[in-house]
Amino acid sequence: MDCLKAAQYSSTMLHCSNPNTPSMLEALSPVFNLKAIRPVVNITTVTNVGLFLTVFGIMGVDEKDQLLTTFLWQDVEWENEFTKWDPEECGTSRISVPRTNLWVPDIIINEIMDENTAPKVPYTYLLSDGTVSDSQPIKAITSCRLDIYLFPFDIQNCTLSFNSFTLSSNDLQLHLAGTPERMFEYSKSMMATMGEWELIGIAVKKYTLPSTASGFDDIIHFYISLRRQPMIYVVNLLLPSCFLITVDLFSFILPPNTVDRSVFKMTLILGYTVFLLIMNDLLPITENNLPLINVFLSMCLAMMVASLLETIVITNFLCGSSNYSRAPRWIRVLVLKILGRLVCLRPKPRDQNDTVIQNPVPQVTEEYKTLEQKGPLSEDKTLLELRSLGRVLQAIRLQMEQHLSKTQSTEEWIQIGLIIDRLLFILYIIFITVSFITIIIIWVISYNAA
Repeated sequence: MDCLKAAQYSSTMLHCSNPNTPSMLEALSPVFNLKAIRPVVNITTVTNVGLFLTVFGIMGVDEKDQLLTTFLWQDVEWENEFTKWDPEECGTSRISVPRTNLWVPDIIINEIMDENTAPKVPYTYLLSDGTVSDSQPIKAITSCRLDIYLFPFDIQNCTLSFNSFTLSSNDLQLHLAGTPERMFEYSKSMMATMGEWELIGIAVKKYTLPSTASGFDDIIHFYISLRRQPMIYVVNLLLPSCFLITVDLFSFILPPNTVDRSVFKMTLILGYTVFLLIMNDLLPITENNLPLINVFLSMCLAMMVASLLETIVITNFLCGSSNYSRAPRWIRVLVLKILGRLVCLRPKPRDQNDTVIQNPVPQVTEEYKTLEQKGPLSEDKTLLELRSLGRVLQAIRLQMEQHLSKTQSTEEWIQIGLIIDRLLFILYIIFITVSFITIIIIWVISYNAA
């Protein structure tokens, strides 16, 4: 049986001075024949495997497929009870042997989604006390639940879980070969490439979970914390959007009755739309949750379109209000009285010079009655002229009343347009202020959280 052979080889240490074994590799050749079994004398002995993980590079994050691509270096140590020798007798305390000649624990990453394409290291190191040190590079394409709501100020926490594929905790137990702080510091010092991501932390937790077959499995979870470098998105997305929305804000200063403000706003909307099409590749593509920056960009475009529509309405009020009837009462109450007070734009009091002399005709009528009292002989040419003058004054009065009614209606619609223009201007200021403050707060919180 293999376990009896193992007991035979482990009863004494390897001797390098034996003339029948001219080299250590030949002395180890009987051990190499036992690579198919766990290197323990007693089958009930648990093999303790130490794991040390180094993050060498963060190669990318795929928001659409929820994948993280990293370049890792996995260091694994365990004890081989068949390979022990006296370093003074053999002249060395460590040798390298082909990896295929020894038993190697089948440690896997549960979240891995693709084949490991990193180059293989064909050798492992044997120490004189029986310790085996195996180091392998891993290009890990793993699944990761990404939360990009705060993009580009997001922090991602991805989990890498390591365990044996075939052996339970009764045969193999995992433990850390170093502290998480040491792994993090060593990874930071050895980091070769990060791209737009920064490694901000490594946390480790060990779990013992029930196995699907029998017994329990040892699983070590590595929690990799990454923070996105937001500067490229701030410079290429946020700042141009803020500049364009600010220019659109100051366009409210242009007088709508003398300058074609709508043409200016249409040019801004066209330029902003082309800008969003060009920068669309910088935005994350996901169906899980909508990033906050997409809401911000959509709100910027919506505010520009709303300001253009408002400008069209204001221009129509200023140019075509003379053809409108008087505004309904609820509009006069809501806009002129309530909103007018809110935006500090109350209707101007009417000028006394604009009022018409009330009832000018009755004076002529009284003079006519006086002449009638004098008798029929007094109806002469003067009386006829007074009658003609009375009819003319009545016609003038009717025309003035119609003119004043139209003027009052026109002034109301113009005042309504100016109040709406002032209201949208205030909303613009509030939107830009809240957006700037929110972006700054999220940026500061993301860095303080690290």
